[in-house]
Amino acid sequence: MRLDHRVAVVTGGASGIGEAIAHAFAGAGAEVHIADRNAEGAARVAKATGGFAHPADLAEQEDAARVFAAIPRVDILVNSVGAAHVGTLSTTSPEDFDRLFRINVRTYFLAMQAAIGKMRDQGGGVILNLASIAAQAGLADRFAYSMTKGAVLAMTYSVARDYLPYKIRCNSISPARIHTPFVDGFVRKNYPGSETEAYARLHAAQPMGRMGLPEEVASLALFLCSDQAAFVTGTDYPLDGGFLNLHG
Repeated sequence: MRLDHRVAVVTGGASGIGEAIAHAFAGAGAEVHIADRNAEGAARVAKATGGFAHPADLAEQEDAARVFAAIPRVDILVNSVGAAHVGTLSTTSPEDFDRLFRINVRTYFLAMQAAIGKMRDQGGGVILNLASIAAQAGLADRFAYSMTKGAVLAMTYSVARDYLPYKIRCNSISPARIHTPFVDGFVRKNYPGSETEAYARLHAAQPMGRMGLPEEVASLALFLCSDQAAFVTGTDYPLDGGFLNLHG
C-alpha cells in the first residue's frame, strides 16, 4: 500500500489519530500537509514526517481557503478534527451544541469544499472522514457528539454519490474508543479524581476488553486511501473491537 507521489492533507493531524495517519502516509511515500489550529503540534508532526504545517482554524472559511490555496495539488484529504461532549438532550446547552457542530461538522464541510475542486480538476482523489460508532449506536450521555458524527456519516455518503463521476472516492471510518490524548483530556475534564475507574470502564466497554490504538486506525486509513481500495467508495468502516455487533 504505497502513496508515492501523492499529496495528502490531514486535518486535525497535530495529535492522536490524525498524527498516526500522517506518520503512516509519510511512511508510504506521501507528501503530508498537517492542518490544525494547534500550531506547535502541527509543526512537530510536520517535522517528524518531512511534511508541511498549516496552522488554521478550519471552521473559518477564510482559513480553510487559505490552507488549500497554498497546496497546489490534493490527492488525499483526511478529516480527523474532533471534540467531545458529555450530555443528554436535556443537559446540552445551545452553546455546546453549536460548538460541537462547528468543530466536528463545519470543519469537515469547509475542508471538503476547499479540496473538491482541486480533485475534480486533476481527475480524481480520495476523501476519508473520521466518523464514530456514535453515529450508529445509541451511546448514553453523548447527544451532541452523536449528532455531529451522524452528520459526518451523511456527508460522506452524499459526497461519494455526487462526485463519483469525477473519480473521487469518499469513505469514512467509525472507530470505537481509541486511546489518544483526546481521550486523556476527556477523562481529566469529565472524571476528575476517578480517572482510573473511568479508564477501566472505557476499556471494558469494548468486547475485546481494550481501547483501540491510533496506529490501528492509521493502518485502515492507509488502505482506504491507497489504490488497493480503488473499488471502495460510499462506505463506512467500523473499527470498534466488536462493539456494534458483539456488544451486550
